[in-house]
Amino acid sequence: MALRLVQVNYKARDDSALGRFWADALGWGVSSEGPGVTNVEPEGFDWPDPTAVCVDVVTVPDPQTVKYRAHLDLATTSEAHQAELVARLTELGATHADIGQGDVPWTVMADPEGNVFCVLEPRPIYRDTGPIAAVVVACADPRAMARFWGEAVDWTVHELTDDLARLRSAEGVGPYLEFVRKSDAETVWTRVHLDVLPYQREDHAAEVDRLRTLGATNADVGQGDAPWTVMADPEGNDFCVLGRPTAT
Repeated sequence: MALRLVQVNYKARDDSALGRFWADALGWGVSSEGPGVTNVEPEGFDWPDPTAVCVDVVTVPDPQTVKYRAHLDLATTSEAHQAELVARLTELGATHADIGQGDVPWTVMADPEGNVFCVLEPRPIYRDTGPIAAVVVACADPRAMARFWGEAVDWTVHELTDDLARLRSAEGVGPYLEFVRKSDAETVWTRVHLDVLPYQREDHAAEVDRLRTLGATNADVGQGDAPWTVMADPEGNDFCVLGRPTAT
């Protein structure tokens, strides 16, 4: 049994506006399955598919109270492309952000609701990922996170050190999932978390049980009676096991 990483979930004051920003930023389309939910995915995308990790934006009453450790890194193909993308994102409403990164070749930005993301300089490893190079999660122990997430989802560990764990879908397509060592003082909080999906809808309960044996715990974020299950990984990062292709 295994799960697949299918989307990152943004909590927002205005799902429509933030969803439109990310759709324009990534060159994707938007749809909505109901009030307060905006789905962002490639045009013509047959969800779920490992070639892309989609974006789901959900309006919540007070997004400022939500704190996660995940962010997106965007890929570029050249220095000119990086500069053009930064300029276009600025026109869309993003701003430059200073999180203490110093003099680095990538550009740190914040979306219109303040969620930090990075526009990377061109790197060969991300040449075929699509617009999202990586979903990055700050953590204390990348090796431990690789053990958990490598068992939790059907992704392959490509790099493993004390400071970085890098995973990618078993098919070798789409963005990477990266766990980067950060101290609590260095962690930049966002409103972005991971959503995973069982291969078969009827496997939901069994997958939740399996995650518990791997070290995950159930979490209560006020979700009530929902068709998805909110859990926390061994470092306390919330994520959702979807019960069907829907928002969390």
